[in-house]
Amino acid sequence: MNNVHNFSAGPAILPNSVIKKAIKELNYGKKYGISILEISHRSKEFIKIVEKAEENLRELLKIPKNYKVLFCQGGARTQFAAVPLNIIKKEKKYADYIDGGYWSNSAIQEAKKFCTPNIIPVKYLINNKTSILPMKKWKIKNNSNYIHYCPNETIEGISINEEPNFKKKIIVADFSSNILSYPINIKKYDVIYASAQKNVGPSGITLVIVNEKIVENVNNDIPSTLNYKILSSNKSMFNTPPVFSWYLSSLVFEWLKYNGGIKKIYKINKKKSKIIYNIIDSNDFYINNIKSNNRSIINITFKLYDKKLDKLFIKEAYKANLVFLKGHYIIGGVRSSIYNAMSLKSVQYLADFMKYFECRYG
Repeated sequence: MNNVHNFSAGPAILPNSVIKKAIKELNYGKKYGISILEISHRSKEFIKIVEKAEENLRELLKIPKNYKVLFCQGGARTQFAAVPLNIIKKEKKYADYIDGGYWSNSAIQEAKKFCTPNIIPVKYLINNKTSILPMKKWKIKNNSNYIHYCPNETIEGISINEEPNFKKKIIVADFSSNILSYPINIKKYDVIYASAQKNVGPSGITLVIVNEKIVENVNNDIPSTLNYKILSSNKSMFNTPPVFSWYLSSLVFEWLKYNGGIKKIYKINKKKSKIIYNIIDSNDFYINNIKSNNRSIINITFKLYDKKLDKLFIKEAYKANLVFLKGHYIIGGVRSSIYNAMSLKSVQYLADFMKYFECRYG
């Protein structure tokens, strides 16, 4: 199909210019004389790539010098285990886990193998709209070792927009779906992790941004490939890294810098989401049951007033070159994921299709 508009939740759309540049390097580019797929992770050429990648990421996110940047393997699910393994001490096995959706709950289930999570439900209904408890009402335990939460739930389309301010607490956040999509204050967190396949690059690599105080005090009796200290001391190359994923991620960082950085992309992301939410809110044909201040600007979920129309919407959207709009199987409906690389043009095309579909079946 030509002019396909890819709304996949992940692996997700990549910038077109990044793909074009990568194609050149795949085909024995002039830089190296060999394909980027064949390059050694120990070579001086690849070292330059990863050093530049970290430099650009630090600049984009304004990462302080006392934070380590790791490029890990295994996706966010691996970090569900790595976090408690690195932080929890034998004499203090308690941690606060905020339950705000599917992925935060998945982290809880994994954490149970390594610690005793204090599970804190934060979703509640106001006039049949899902909302999130303000952080000041979260029932944090005094004896917990850290607080874990997910700021953006990709499946439900729920967002926690507050930044944490808990004194003397280690803060861990799963930023897999919204990293680099809006400005964040890194100093508010001790560990940030994010799988790449939303806003960073292709699947296969996971960012971990971790305060060096955590790195210095990790448990030594955990698997080496999960140990933040070992990964840091080996510059994320304790074992052979996913070279191509790392390389493509470096190109995405360059693309984001070239296009004005995070403040600029955040303005665009808000504009994109507003286009879709305005249509949803115009009448009762499309239904989003999340309170406005907790709606995700990255993953927009909705259903149609008649359940029978959900499948038809997705089917006809596909014919119109609007692909991967089917909602996650646990909630159904429609999900449009509009990550950084998604253009305003594609979002407007979806909006126009939504208007057309409403006129035809409403």
